[in-house]
Amino acid sequence: MTTDAFWEKPLNELTDSEWESLCDGCGRCCLKKIEDEADRQIYWTRVICRYFDEQDHRCTCYKERSTLVPDCLNVRQMRIEENMHWMPETCSYRLRAEGKALPDWHPLLTGGKEAMQAAGISVGGQVLSEDYVHPGGQHEHIIQWVKS
Repeated sequence: MTTDAFWEKPLNELTDSEWESLCDGCGRCCLKKIEDEADRQIYWTRVICRYFDEQDHRCTCYKERSTLVPDCLNVRQMRIEENMHWMPETCSYRLRAEGKALPDWHPLLTGGKEAMQAAGISVGGQVLSEDYVHPGGQHEHIIQWVKS
């Protein structure tokens, strides 16, 4: 295996920089989710964390995110296999944990975000900041275009 294809290594063998670059920046993990506690069904909403920057496809407070947003998923520290139901089916970390390859549109394979955006993976232009949604009103924004 070449070091150029580091994304093919098991997740626990990735360096910090390799881990960070595995993220495609789609923003789907930053969408607010509602869990039906009766059947553990996850409903995705178009409501996104206030710290997500749609232009840069990144968290504006990444290093402080766990403090500022206590329910933010810290993928590096969690047990992915036990928490996959909280991750989008297109998530690179989830795919690699399942032993699957990255999709053809992934920025590591294409060299940019254009293919990801063309594939409809990016949340850009489809979301509403949580700043504009009453916490009790998130259920009014349930979407079908993200699956877990």
